[in-house]
Amino acid sequence: MKFFLIAALCGIMFGADPGYKVLERIKVGGNGGWDYVYVDSGAQRLYASHTNQTEVIDLASGKVVGKIADTTGVHGIAIATDLGKGYTSNGRANNVSVFDLQTLQTLASVATGKNPDAIVYEPVTHRVVTFNGSSKDSTVIDAKTGAVVATVPVAGKPEFAQVDGKGKIYFNVEDTNELAEMDAATAKITKRFALTGCDSPSGLAFDSQKRHLFSVCENKVMVVSDPDAGKVIATAPIGTGADGVAFDNGYAFSSNGRDGTVTVVSGDKFDVVQTVTTEKSARTIGADPKTHKLYLPAAEQGSATVGKDGKQGRPGIVPDSFMIVVVGK
Repeated sequence: MKFFLIAALCGIMFGADPGYKVLERIKVGGNGGWDYVYVDSGAQRLYASHTNQTEVIDLASGKVVGKIADTTGVHGIAIATDLGKGYTSNGRANNVSVFDLQTLQTLASVATGKNPDAIVYEPVTHRVVTFNGSSKDSTVIDAKTGAVVATVPVAGKPEFAQVDGKGKIYFNVEDTNELAEMDAATAKITKRFALTGCDSPSGLAFDSQKRHLFSVCENKVMVVSDPDAGKVIATAPIGTGADGVAFDNGYAFSSNGRDGTVTVVSGDKFDVVQTVTTEKSARTIGADPKTHKLYLPAAEQGSATVGKDGKQGRPGIVPDSFMIVVVGK
């Protein structure tokens, strides 16, 4: 009896293990690198950036059902279900591809700033916004017409972004360790504040009910902030090599690519409740709010490369090993 009482108290004090695990690995194949994934929960489709094309996966069957071609150096994907259109940020082409959600055929190409990275669709204003790493600005596009509405300087290198569904867009500023707020209607930066304790924030997730933002940082920290108050409210330790974070079902999930783990953080007490072993290289992540599954792009790693200076570089990618790691309960 004492043992069970102690175990129960430990669960209350430190947070009960929610029981996440790897459920399967979806074989995609092909060569090259990747960046973000986007979960279209309503259509049960996963869009995965993959070098110069975007793979489309049916989540019910776990099968690749199509691709969006010629998305050169693609980073991110945004979906406008109400318009029947999708958008990819093509980092090496400095443009956005507009595609039809049904046929996956490219409808148009829109020029952006240099190296568009994160991309979001803001549903109140029907605007698509890219965050351009090299030109340190943001391109605001009318999603209906494809016309560029504005180019917004952001005074730093923008990283991942989130919309709040009320006309605000939040994004990390990697080289200044800040979080910024943009008003989508006016296309202006309306707020920015320091992410105290964070070095080089990259991935960003949003708890829309409590209005908390979760930034993952290079120094193995997740920073929780209140964008309305403009301040950091908590931090939590995470693994190494995180480039993505998702929020779902009351938890924030940090994808730690160098460790090959996901750190699960409670969305109320902000404590670490579980560490899930996934796959080394799985550094970005998407969550399905319908099935509560997580999707992490990854590939098998080969031998590390060695530069001309003799220093060891990143491990190589085993050819045709690109996959999506599925985590759930």
